[in-house]
Amino acid sequence: MDLSQAQHAEEFFSPEEKERIREAVAQAEKRTSGEIATMIVWASDRYREAEALGALLLAGLVAVVAAVAIRHVTIWSYIPLVFLLFYPALKLFHRFPRLKLSFAAAGRVADAVSERALVAFYQQGLYRTKEGTGVLIFISLLERKVWILGDRGIDQKIPQGEWNNLVDELAQGLRQGKAADSLCQVIASCGIELAKHFPRHSDDQNELPDEIIAS
Repeated sequence: MDLSQAQHAEEFFSPEEKERIREAVAQAEKRTSGEIATMIVWASDRYREAEALGALLLAGLVAVVAAVAIRHVTIWSYIPLVFLLFYPALKLFHRFPRLKLSFAAAGRVADAVSERALVAFYQQGLYRTKEGTGVLIFISLLERKVWILGDRGIDQKIPQGEWNNLVDELAQGLRQGKAADSLCQVIASCGIELAKHFPRHSDDQNELPDEIIAS
């Protein structure tokens, strides 16, 4: 499904795509003791400050145009007009949430996604795996950003920088409307990388669900 058509993270992938993703995780984990979890959220933050700033600037711009059009440019007419237009402008940003990202401070979006991924890592219990080999592939739809986060056992062998190529590949697939295909490929690549350092044990158990988590 295209991002513009999805109303919630649960609706982004079709049932068939969700099954493909589940199967990709199951196949990837057959080669490794690592545990792969996938998660998709609609947005990592509300960005309320960017929303308010954008609405205020838009209301101010429209107020200037209106004041010039009626040839009544005074502070006494301008300020009330800005207040009058602010809430309709705010509703516009609610209707088209990607607009507010343009008003977010530099680095704000990237920080929000990384922080949300970290919270999800602990909320979903990835830190509880027996050997500390949980890996979270995190997708934030509004920002079209991806984060891959490994537990302590993973970080000792595979530094965060090693995941960058996979992050870029999945983010590009998300922007191109090929999210399911890209995610399945990244899951497979993740499994190959994990197998190099964490081969599967004979008594290995599946500690995390294979289904994609939507929030």
